[in-house]
Amino acid sequence: MLKLPSFAKINWTLRILGRRPDGYHEVATVLQSVSLCDELVFELRDDDCVSLTCDDPAIPVGETNLIVRAARALSDRHGADIRLVKKIPAKGGLGGGSSNAAITLLALNRVWGLNREAGDLREIGAQLGADVPFFFTGGTAVAKGIGTELEQVPDFPPRPVIIVTPNASVSSATAYAALNAPSLTTPDSVSILSSSFTEPFSVDRSQWPLHNDFEGVIFEREPEIGRAKVALLEAGARGALLAGSGSSVFGIFSDATTRDRALENLRCEAGWRVFACHTISHSEYCQAISTGA
Repeated sequence: MLKLPSFAKINWTLRILGRRPDGYHEVATVLQSVSLCDELVFELRDDDCVSLTCDDPAIPVGETNLIVRAARALSDRHGADIRLVKKIPAKGGLGGGSSNAAITLLALNRVWGLNREAGDLREIGAQLGADVPFFFTGGTAVAKGIGTELEQVPDFPPRPVIIVTPNASVSSATAYAALNAPSLTTPDSVSILSSSFTEPFSVDRSQWPLHNDFEGVIFEREPEIGRAKVALLEAGARGALLAGSGSSVFGIFSDATTRDRALENLRCEAGWRVFACHTISHSEYCQAISTGA
């Protein structure tokens, strides 16, 4: 048996540059892992069946789940019983499904004794979803292209965080359609994308603006999500931002005492899920996912 955490992520900044010729969107973003996590438990089977159970009945456990898809993409000759303890809100922009997929690839590579190289696992992960490769390393990383071109940046001290998932949601497909980012490409001008966002971020995180291109369209469609951001700022957050394409919003606090005081007010909101957590560095992340029980 192997038990591993599956951490969530936030985006310090997220810019949608346009639609590529292949239909995907070109993005420039800074990803940050946080301590909010699911738990995945893996046990060997004697047959080639992959069985997934979850404590949240709203989570599908069949072939559409990224955990099952990751297991099958890795090998169709081995089996495992997998149990998911779900804490990361689904469809919250926190990368829970992508994180689950990456951890599944890492765990079953060990449990099944496949000895696949890290590069092979990342390639499989990228085929499952654009966010999946980030969850092999965590910490802080600049992502470009469709999100799979990663550049790790140095570890930073932890920051207290509150994540709020209000009782409202917008699908990623709807968010992208509503954004309607102008195309940056033509069939014969691929170079536009490679040069349109040269050196977008400083290594100094204090120079990164909290920015998310999705905020305008998401807040217009679901005002409750925008109200969650305002509530975080009024509760003392130094900055707050929509997570991914929503529906979660996160706030960064100067210290744990201020964050914990804010929790009392935010948890009074009916229908909101509120989580206290903190950012985690690349080194902390790698240690956590390599020393499973």
